[in-house]
Amino acid sequence: DGRRTVVFGEGNPSAPVMFIGEAPGAEEDLQGRPFVGPAGMLLTKMIQALKLPREQIYIANTVKCRPPNNRPPQPDELAACRRYLDAQLALIRPRVICALGRTAANALLRTEQPLGALRGRPHTVNDIPVIVTFHPAHLLRHPEAKRDAWADLQRLFPYLS
Repeated sequence: DGRRTVVFGEGNPSAPVMFIGEAPGAEEDLQGRPFVGPAGMLLTKMIQALKLPREQIYIANTVKCRPPNNRPPQPDELAACRRYLDAQLALIRPRVICALGRTAANALLRTEQPLGALRGRPHTVNDIPVIVTFHPAHLLRHPEAKRDAWADLQRLFPYLS
């Protein structure tokens, strides 16, 4: 109820990597595109550090509409959007998924573990490897975590060649 824009996802339908975040924010809701606000600008820099143009990857969120007051998605919202996310995964079939933040990682992996317990460990969803790292919005608030995020992103390299 009260949604304004459906932000389905965007990018290369043959992308080797799919980045999955939590939910659209205010700027994403206005533009109808994922990760276009400040966190999106940082994500673009992170992707470029991997020597990839943003157009070569695919970006989506666990839920397709902005939750009220930018709160984390509720379980019923995650459940309502899961079939769309699963369809995106089936159609794009990336070589690897990068889960951005605890909410995305927990939704994808169907767990409630803290982010620290998920980072640095191997995971799979539908036989696709999943790398878990910090959400770019977290990195904007806690720049000291960028070094750890870069270590996580480096785990994507074997899947990109």
